[in-house]
Amino acid sequence: MDLSKQSNENVSYMIEEIKTKLRMVNVDAMKPEHFNASQYEDLKELYEMVASRENITPNEMQAIAKELGSLRK
Repeated sequence: MDLSKQSNENVSYMIEEIKTKLRMVNVDAMKPEHFNASQYEDLKELYEMVASRENITPNEMQAIAKELGSLRK
């Protein structure tokens, strides 16, 4: 997947991957349509950080969820 191009498909992909990696319980809270394309680079940066990590601590999960919340529309 070419994430260098801003698209709704890429936003959907990144959100789904983040939810999977974090094993989020409330998946309805993080729908791709909740995110603005104007914050694509911030979302991509967060996705890359999550994807690069083998393990994520509970504190990191909480911080990531908070960041995702701040990126929502």
